[in-house]
This record gives sequence, C-alpha cells and structure tokens, in this order.
Amino acid sequence: MTADKETLAAYAAKLDDYVRVTEDLADDPQLAAFIAALPKGAHALDLGCGPGWAAAQMAAAGLTVTATDASPEMVDHANSIAGVTAHVAAFDDITEENAYDGIWAHFSLLHAPRDAMPRHLAALRRALKPGGLFHIGMKTGVGAHRDALGRHYTYYTDEELHELLTDAGFTPFSSHTGTDKGLAGTMDPWITIAAHG
Repeated sequence: MTADKETLAAYAAKLDDYVRVTEDLADDPQLAAFIAALPKGAHALDLGCGPGWAAAQMAAAGLTVTATDASPEMVDHANSIAGVTAHVAAFDDITEENAYDGIWAHFSLLHAPRDAMPRHLAALRRALKPGGLFHIGMKTGVGAHRDALGRHYTYYTDEELHELLTDAGFTPFSSHTGTDKGLAGTMDPWITIAAHG
C-alpha cells in the first residue's frame, strides 16, 4: 500500500512551514527520555521522520539512526542535516526483524488507514529487538477525516490505542496527553505512549 497522495502533496507544499513548526521541538522532553533510555550507540528507527528534527537529535546523541518518510521532500530536507541519513519508505516497507533498539513513531502512524494499523504495529514489533523501546504519538478522537490542508488522519481513543499495542505484542508502560496547535492551525488533543517490545 502506498501513502495517501493528498497527504503527501500537503506536506510537499508546506515543507518550509513544517520545518518552522518542528524547530520548537528540538528540546522535546519525550525525545530526550527516549534517547536516554537506549543503550550507548543504539540503533533507532525514526518512522515518518518528517524534516528530520528527531533524527538529528538522536544522531547528535550518538545513536545510529535509520530515518524514513513517505514524502520525498521531507527526506531531502532530513538528508541535509549533518548525521542524518533518510530514505523514502512507506509504513509497509518496514520489513526488518530484530533490527532496532528503539522505534520513534511520533505522529506518523496517524496517517495510516484504520484497517492497516494492526499490520503496521505487528511489523514494527518484529523490527524491534526483544525488550526494545517503542514510542508512538497519535491524535486522539474518533473516526477519520482530512484536515484543512487535505491530510488524512485516523483517530483513536486512549483505550483503543493501548489495546492495539498490546495485541501487537507491545507492553505499554507510560503515556502523556495534551492539546497543541498543529500545522493546519487547529487545536488537537493527542496521546503519546511508551512501550517495550
């Protein structure tokens, strides 16, 4: 399955705006905690890396980082950052087994169709080393729709997401919730969950 064309077009058109929005995330405490929890020199996957802000922080901390995104424009920008190597890949392209000490899926899987989420999570669990660290960020709510920019979103409740993770073989151990203004200008509730593989 390929990524949604309208969503990719929106990211291509708004690349510069998205880079500016993510500049404020350089000191994200959840990313800092993710990095600190991984062993020295660990191999991490930044799934849906966008312009590469998280991959840059991981690389600066000494991690080996594989960064992927379905948007060629985002990948080009990520590759312009020192220490970051990114490549174009959709969620279904993640086929490794026991490859990563940590997987950072920060507000990327929210673009996947609902019926594909169990498959994607199962593949990510296989790609994670036993006991590895998984981070997922999602907007919360019900149903699915396109935002003002045309990006497709699938929403989950806290309970649904925890159940999906458990069914895929993850063990969630902490979560955070909040509300922030995104690229489309709306205030949206969200949840992040940390889990072990």
